[in-house]
This record gives sequence, structure tokens and C-alpha cells, in this order.
Amino acid sequence: MPELPEVETVARALRASLPGRSIVEVDVRWTRSVAPLAPDVFARRLVGQTIAGVGRRGKWVVIDLSGDDTLLVHLRMTGQLILGPGEAADERHLRVSLALDGGQRLYFFDQRKFGRMVLTGDPQTVLGKLGPEPLADDFTAARLGEMLARRRGRIKPLLLDQRFLAGLGNIYTDEALWQAGVHPLRAANTLARAEVARLYNAIRSILQAALADGGTTLSDTAYRQPDGEFGAFAGLLAVYGREGQPCPRCGEPIQRIRVSQRGTHVCLKCQCPPLEA
Repeated sequence: MPELPEVETVARALRASLPGRSIVEVDVRWTRSVAPLAPDVFARRLVGQTIAGVGRRGKWVVIDLSGDDTLLVHLRMTGQLILGPGEAADERHLRVSLALDGGQRLYFFDQRKFGRMVLTGDPQTVLGKLGPEPLADDFTAARLGEMLARRRGRIKPLLLDQRFLAGLGNIYTDEALWQAGVHPLRAANTLARAEVARLYNAIRSILQAALADGGTTLSDTAYRQPDGEFGAFAGLLAVYGREGQPCPRCGEPIQRIRVSQRGTHVCLKCQCPPLEA
């Protein structure tokens, strides 16, 4: 968390405000947020650059600059990019701030300090390792089927692997597997063509629905949009975070199990466990 819908929401909001703005000052409060660069080097390379555009790749916000650098931002578990004037509202969790011409600042808050801002002259050294974008036009059910057919591993860890498919995390993987009726412990290469089609449609429809609602803000309020607002999709989650509550499809209680050390929400009636599980 945040996942594709949250990161895309952030990128779209920043894209509406940042292009054409110049960076006039950089304040690094937490050195590891900008590693491996030293804070003074990070600041010196950014000051004077103009923001040319804002995009997203996987879970990375991609900020194109006028010079030779690109600023990549990964929010990890609790990172927030907030655009606002004046002083930061949350000095305790402020890690980096960029002062822009015109008086606004782009703040990077991160309570748990796992997020990163990577300033690089070659963004493909980071982004080139990522798998396909699940909402891209060239990502088809047939392509997903070919990808799965080559893999013997369990389906949930595979979907979480950003080198396999970019942008999915724990929330939307649980939701997509439930909607498709696929147990998270199924071996990827055992899915029938109809199951692959259901999973493909589930991934895309859930991501699109969450994106339309500005993403998912859970009870920890770790995710916020750049204007400080929460995402509204949490109330529409079918299984994630609903342990013990009735499955929306069959009424059986939602179970919480562990899959590769990740808490995983599943309906054991709708998502039949594999025999080897």
C-alpha cells in the first residue's frame, strides 16, 4: 500500500499542477529517503530544474525534469505526496520538501520511513525491471494466460511480484482473486482458460473501479491524495480487511490466512483450495 490506483491518483493530481513549475529549494529531513545520493547532492541537482511532466510506472510516481534527471518516488507503506502552500502540517513525519516557484511546496511525508525518492539520469535502471501494466491496451487475457502457463508458483505471490505484473499489492490481489473465484494458493500454471479470463477481467475492473474512487484509504489513513483527501474505495472492498464478515457472494465468513508471510483474505467456499494446500 499504496498500489496502482493510489499511485495513479497521485500522479494525475500532480500532473494537473506541477508541469512548468521550477524547483527553487530542497529540504531533506531524512537522509535515507533520497539514498544513495547525499542530501546536498540531491538538492543541488534538483534546484533550478523545471518539472516537465508527471507519470506513473507500476507503483512509482515518475517526475520528468527539464535537465538530464528523472525523479522517481515510491511511497511504499506510508508515503504521501502532498501539494500545498506554507508550512507543513505534519512536521514530525516530513522527510523531504521541494519549494516551487509561486509559493507552493511538494511535501513527502512518510511515517514509517520506507518510501524513497530516487533521482536518476537513467530511470530504466529502476523501471525497466517491472512487468507489464495491467491496464495497458496491450495487456490482454491471452498475454496473461501465456505468462501464467510458464510459472509453477502460487498465484498470489506471483501477482505481487512487480517483475511479473506491475502495480498490484495485497489489497487488489485479494480482491481480484476473490472476484475470479481463484484460491491464492493455486499454482499459476493450473488455471484453466476460463479462470484466466475471469482473473484478467477481475484485475482490470477492480483497478479501474478503485481508480475512479481515488483509491483506498484504510483505517490507518496512511494514504492520502495530494490535496489531503482520502480515497473512497475502502467501503467497496469485498474481502480485504473483512475477516469473519459474510462473503458478499455466498454468505460464508471471510477467512484470513497466511500466504508467503502476507495476510490474505479469502472465501473458502467461493475460492476452492487446491488439493495440495
